[in-house]
Amino acid sequence: MKIFEYDLIRTCFACPEQYDVYDKKNKRVGYLRLRHGKFQAEYPYCGGELVYQSYPDGNGIFEDYERMHELTKAIECIHAKLVIEDKI
Repeated sequence: MKIFEYDLIRTCFACPEQYDVYDKKNKRVGYLRLRHGKFQAEYPYCGGELVYQSYPDGNGIFEDYERMHELTKAIECIHAKLVIEDKI
């Protein structure tokens, strides 16, 4: 899946729904996970800095109507972090 210039690679197809995020140079810049009703985006990898958090309706997997909205918000926050750190 691609959002803006970022590639999201889904790494788990059950619960939790999770993704690794790569920039256009194929460098990992984020980790996204929805588990137990909490969605979070960490920069630049799992266990990194929390840059976005929300509580969507989906518990371990997004409801269809919320997936793109939540993933896009997370990517916007990762992108902002990259801009702040002057990495893009």
